[in-house]
Amino acid sequence: MAVSPFQAVIFDLDGTLLDTLDELGIITNTVLELNGFPGHPLPDYRYLVGEGAESLITKALGHVGSNPEIVRGCLEEFLEIYRETCGNRAKLYDGISNLLSDLADAGMKMAVLSNKPHDLTLKNIDLFLSAVPFEIVLGQRAGVPKKPDPQGALEISDHMGLDPARILYLGDTSIDMRTAVAAGMCPVGVLWGFRGKEELLAHGARHLIGAPAELLNLL
Repeated sequence: MAVSPFQAVIFDLDGTLLDTLDELGIITNTVLELNGFPGHPLPDYRYLVGEGAESLITKALGHVGSNPEIVRGCLEEFLEIYRETCGNRAKLYDGISNLLSDLADAGMKMAVLSNKPHDLTLKNIDLFLSAVPFEIVLGQRAGVPKKPDPQGALEISDHMGLDPARILYLGDTSIDMRTAVAAGMCPVGVLWGFRGKEELLAHGARHLIGAPAELLNLL
């Protein structure tokens, strides 16, 4: 690999490294139906996920999501089921393993930043990517604002000892692009995830890639 102006890559998790759409949708529908609410077609979850578990449940409940007690109860059930069944219906996107291996071989620092609860983020990494030498993996933690707030991304750059401008930020939603812009990182939108190129470009994507291997061209 040629000398790159970038020294690290931060990855979003859901929709970037892992295809978790069906898993999240099925668990959410199960919770909704257990509580007497209608579920949603699985493709609809492309526009419900991305801002953390509480936001997912609130959006999925529709007008009932304005009731904090119902949201809290459904969220607890969602997290309980998710922790028991995590990974059962998730899978790595094609080409991700090879990309991560190539980046590791090239000495590129790597990290993960997700709005998924921190313990579930770590569990997903342990299930699917335990062999990858990530510098740091962060999910949603109490007292730390979620993406698109840049605090988590900047915590990672501080941990790595790198200028944010030397970091590529890879994600599949407007939230990821906004996070990268706010943190002063290079936003790279992936086209195999949950959202489309229009959304990514409208929120600051500097580059778009249609397959994981294309990231190497940017480096």
